[in-house]
Amino acid sequence: MIKLSYDIKKYRQDLLDLINDNDIVIELGCHIGGTTKLISKKCNVIAVDNSPEAVNKMSELDGVDFISGDVRRHEVLAEAFQKTQKCDVLAIDLGGGYHPDTVFKVFYIWSSTFKPKHTVIRNRGLLEFVNSASVSDEKYISLHGFLDSYNDSGIPPLIKEFDLWTPSLKK
Repeated sequence: MIKLSYDIKKYRQDLLDLINDNDIVIELGCHIGGTTKLISKKCNVIAVDNSPEAVNKMSELDGVDFISGDVRRHEVLAEAFQKTQKCDVLAIDLGGGYHPDTVFKVFYIWSSTFKPKHTVIRNRGLLEFVNSASVSDEKYISLHGFLDSYNDSGIPPLIKEFDLWTPSLKK
């Protein structure tokens, strides 16, 4: 199942409703750990964020495996993949309302790699797009936390489109 929301309370409740005891959750965009604190009581969390504030705050949380890095970078994905090759829930909160194209690309890369049972995304732009779209009679539905149309296994190759969208990511 893939769930979209914008309201932070709804996003957190969606996560709490989907997470089972001892699930593996990959949380992208944990910032200073507001959501992480809530869900880590119930599950094993691999949290990822590139904000400097996250480093100290996340070290205060027990049972959270924190990766400091940009989720758009291939080496950050590879570091998470070294920790686990599958997750039960993928949680994505990258800026709340900004850059739905980037959020979707991050969803695509991470969900195709980890094949979650459920994905919860907090992004106003994606939610607005879905709620505004008129859907044709074609039935393409996935019951998983990833899209069946890219069910390949393993880490995707480096995505060259990121060079076009975010040249500041180049080393």
